Amino acid sequence: MRFPRVSGNRSRSEPLPIAALAMIGPSRGRFQSTTCTCRVEVKPMNKESIRIWGLPTRIFHWALAGSFLLAYLSGESERWVKIHVVAGYTLAGLILFRLVWGFAGTRYARFKSFWPNPASVKRHVQGLLRGRAEDEMGHNPIGALAIHALLLLGIVTGISGWLTFEDIGGDWLEEIHEAAASLMLFIVILHIAGVLMTSWLSRQHLVHAMVSGRKMGYPRQAIDSNRPLVAVILLACLMGFWIWSFSQPENLMAVMTSTQSGVNPGDDDD
Repeated sequence: MRFPRVSGNRSRSEPLPIAALAMIGPSRGRFQSTTCTCRVEVKPMNKESIRIWGLPTRIFHWALAGSFLLAYLSGESERWVKIHVVAGYTLAGLILFRLVWGFAGTRYARFKSFWPNPASVKRHVQGLLRGRAEDEMGHNPIGALAIHALLLLGIVTGISGWLTFEDIGGDWLEEIHEAAASLMLFIVILHIAGVLMTSWLSRQHLVHAMVSGRKMGYPRQAIDSNRPLVAVILLACLMGFWIWSFSQPENLMAVMTSTQSGVNPGDDDD
């Protein structure tokens, strides 16, 4: 095996070919193996405040909570039937938005990021029973179950409420509407209890995270955008619907009164 010769005219500052360097040693025909041991110190990345919930997700969350509370509290009195109906339509519209946002939203708002499975739910429950909670960036498995259940029950409540308002289906549909709303309230209470418990065990303020949109985490876990344009459109639609609903009290109240009493608003008493 022949190796390239090293020219004597080569400058000392110019590096030698690899093959020539390999020859340098006690014997011309032997290779000298050298090992360089390098110590690389890798510092752990510290957690920092990162954004995980965009504005549209936060507006949806609190608007849904408010509209459900209004609809539930105003459902037992005919005096507040207008608020009940407007809040119910708002809730239905928000659920429709959330179904779309579950596919087009930010990282942790998409359904694929918090689709629960039996193994993850079991692991999370076992962790809670042992007094610890996994540090989830988005929704934890129990929270994911609650969200899917609330969306499903919200659809049932909205459809049954609209059909009842239009006097379609009879009393049995009204019973379904009330049962679905009561079940939603039960899940909401469990959801609040779970949020408080998980916040205490994980030392993460989950309620504050849904207000500010931020949690402690690594930069790579943050969402890419706050989606302000979508938030403005959503907020404008909500405010516009409520302003429009209460700017026409006579027409809307006439429709409600006629639906509740079965009297055509255009009919006269005589």
